[in-house]
Amino acid sequence: MANVKLILVQSIHRLGEAGDLVSVKPGFARNYLLPQGKALLATESRVKEFEHKRRIAEERAARELLDLQAIKKRLEALKIEVGARAGESGKLFGSVTTAQIADKVEAAGLTIDRRRIDLRDPIKEVGEHKVSVKLRRDLVAQLSIHVVAEGGPSPEEEETPEQDDDRRGRGRRRRGEDDEDDEDERDRPSGEESEPRS
Repeated sequence: MANVKLILVQSIHRLGEAGDLVSVKPGFARNYLLPQGKALLATESRVKEFEHKRRIAEERAARELLDLQAIKKRLEALKIEVGARAGESGKLFGSVTTAQIADKVEAAGLTIDRRRIDLRDPIKEVGEHKVSVKLRRDLVAQLSIHVVAEGGPSPEEEETPEQDDDRRGRGRRRRGEDDEDDEDERDRPSGEESEPRS
């Protein structure tokens, strides 16, 4: 018996994608594809209808691809600057987040879903970084991120070990002087007034 021509309603592994015109054995069509609603008999009117829908879908996909390619070009032309608190060595107190990057991109005039930003390797230090933005499965933009230190003490403001030792020494000397004064007060006979200090 001759094969039956069908139009797939759903994509079938090793057979075709939704909308494809396929030729299958009658038993496969009668026992599986048709009763499961996975295909329709390929009448002339249905073939024309599906071809029309396919053309529309292909045109829409082509327009979307052009739009995404333009977005990719704009993203790769950007240089996003992100401020983060960092130590003197350039290590961040934390890491740059996808939300921070998405906000900076939006401020530059583009809107992207932060879930499309791939931070497989967390950004944890100042400097230049590259981040992938998955616009779709086969289209990925490389975004340049420049992380700068902000909000933390500058190297000039950070206390050196020598300064810390000097501060601790002054504190010990001050406590020693106070202890000597207390001992003088205890040794002085009661009723004797202490001389005013000059």
